[in-house]
Amino acid sequence: MTPDSSTLAAGTLTAGTADNLTAEAKAGILVDALPYIRRFWGQIVVVKYGGNALGAPPSGDGSSATLATFAQDIVLMSSVGMRPLVVHGGGPQIGELMARLGKVPEFRHGLRVTDAETLDIARMVLVGKVNRDIVSAINVHAPIAVGVSGEDAGLIGATQRDPELGFVGDVTHVNPEILERLLAQNLIPVVATIGSDEEGQAYNINADTAAGAVAEAVRAAKLVYLTDVEGIRRDRTDPKTLISSITITELDALLADATVSECMIPKVVSCLRAVRAGVPQAHILDGRAVHALLLEIFTNEGYGTMVSQ
Repeated sequence: MTPDSSTLAAGTLTAGTADNLTAEAKAGILVDALPYIRRFWGQIVVVKYGGNALGAPPSGDGSSATLATFAQDIVLMSSVGMRPLVVHGGGPQIGELMARLGKVPEFRHGLRVTDAETLDIARMVLVGKVNRDIVSAINVHAPIAVGVSGEDAGLIGATQRDPELGFVGDVTHVNPEILERLLAQNLIPVVATIGSDEEGQAYNINADTAAGAVAEAVRAAKLVYLTDVEGIRRDRTDPKTLISSITITELDALLADATVSECMIPKVVSCLRAVRAGVPQAHILDGRAVHALLLEIFTNEGYGTMVSQ
């Protein structure tokens, strides 16, 4: 894209100024997006919508993406021939319900200790609340979103990570059949990250890890993480050091020298694993920014950090 057109596109998407543009300017934005539409026509794009992005405060410029605008982005992607697949978390929402019920969260090594009661709360929040909210927001535009739990049809197989953590699981395998059937019908799967083992015991799964595993299993063209940070920085304290594009070798080095902050490690590790497993591109971007997903996919400049071979 030319600088003028990319600036115009970004301004349109982030500030909602489309009504002030001329017909020619609107057409120009669409034409600029055409190469990306053609490139990803018929391709699966896995989008991990984090609970932090869902409930995060506005970004630095005062703008704030809502669930409604996220749903618009997903529907637009589907309408231009992409096959989006949403995987979501809900950690903050689980914490909120636990607080309302008078249950004090306990964390070890950054992971929530999940006893039987906490597991029930997690299932209620992820499957019964967050999943339904996302499905409903998408279906406002067309009846194309279908909510799925990782327990459904053996979608996400799991095993206990550590007895001290309770019902926290690691992904053992992903059975993509149910997702492939939905995608073949031009539907949008929305996956809640509760997995189960061979005995039917449910486990709460880290959504970042689950999204990467799903992307591998469905042979996605892209894996996108929407979170509450703008991407990966070379200096975690300096926003000006945001990395727009990085190879897996370079990212390995950042992990090794502890440049990557602890909260970002699950996302970064999942990006690395997915790209090594054949997913061409993985992205981390600020889901709080209005239409960040469209800016990352449909513009040359992008918006967050892209990881590739």
